[in-house]
Amino acid sequence: MSDIPQELKYTKSHEWVRLEDDGSLTVGITEHAQGLLGDMVFVELPDIGDEFEAEQDCAVVESVKAASDIYCPVEGEVIAVNEELEDAPEQINVNAYHEGWLFRIKPLKEDDLGGLMSPEDYAELVESESH
Repeated sequence: MSDIPQELKYTKSHEWVRLEDDGSLTVGITEHAQGLLGDMVFVELPDIGDEFEAEQDCAVVESVKAASDIYCPVEGEVIAVNEELEDAPEQINVNAYHEGWLFRIKPLKEDDLGGLMSPEDYAELVESESH
């Protein structure tokens, strides 16, 4: 089974979310998702200052197999993007949970994290999709 870090939250569309000390959220795609997509060749990230609704598409990752929309996990404003992915999108394949992060968002509501999946729930989702 794919690596599912216990300190993260997850979405049904296979994004991971890490709560940072300043209250912002770092977002990326899961190990499971990058494995399904294959080798990353291009990433289109949102612009700093862009605002999104929860579950609104906000970025695109493109692999040798397919292009896939990335959805914003909560309502908020983009405060940082991983510019290194422009020249090295393969970082998502190498380390999806660290160097492969996509963007950081400042949530508009602190309680939005309650709608995200726990690691256990996400593991069940991955398991159910693999059958």
